[in-house]
Amino acid sequence: MLVYLYDGSFSGLLTVIYESYYRREKPELIIVQDKWEHALFTREVVIKTDEQKADKVYQAILTRISGFAAKNIYCVFLAELPGTERLIYDYLARGWKWGDKLDLHLADEVVLKVQTIARKVRNEAHRMLGLVRFRLLSQELYYAQIEPDYNILQMISPHFARRMADQNWIIHDLKREMAAVYNQTEWFLTPLPRSVSVSLDEAGLAYESLWQKYFSSIAIKSRQNKRLQRNFMPKKYWKHLVEMMEDN
Repeated sequence: MLVYLYDGSFSGLLTVIYESYYRREKPELIIVQDKWEHALFTREVVIKTDEQKADKVYQAILTRISGFAAKNIYCVFLAELPGTERLIYDYLARGWKWGDKLDLHLADEVVLKVQTIARKVRNEAHRMLGLVRFRLLSQELYYAQIEPDYNILQMISPHFARRMADQNWIIHDLKREMAAVYNQTEWFLTPLPRSVSVSLDEAGLAYESLWQKYFSSIAIKSRQNKRLQRNFMPKKYWKHLVEMMEDN
């Protein structure tokens, strides 16, 4: 069995696809090197990330297939599900043959699976735009915690960079121990342990209290529909919503 090992980055995966094409090899398994345990009867090939090769593959996807296909594979990559590397590989193999008609082949199992996963990732990213709750820390720094199912931090950060361009903020993905940090000029990703402690500013505490009271006061108890509420705002997100903290 031929196994391609890479560093876990999107550029690394595109480099894998480049090397596979030019080596005329078809790996049976593509996996992050740190997650691989050596097995008998396997030939392991370590692929080093090459940004130039990755860019050539990405440009080829845009010109020979479509921009929609490029977005699809990125979303599937961010899903972090087992076997997505090989799924992306098979999807692009079809794309080299079918061109911009690739995503019309919904009867194809690989195409349908890619579109299904990509749609779930996009939906969570869209939903999260309305569920991120910033809390005011000392020194005029806003901080928010999230724990999404998918690795969508880099998908939602540009939105908040535009929306809160005049503020310093951090969005902390506790599940992946990563954070998006914005300094009123640019945003970037950086590791940030889940255990980091934060302290709210007094004004921040006052604003939170006012928001909770407002949320409670506008609710019409006779028209409450918890089931409908959970459809729009799944309960798994509630622990990071200021207005729901008393109900957790």
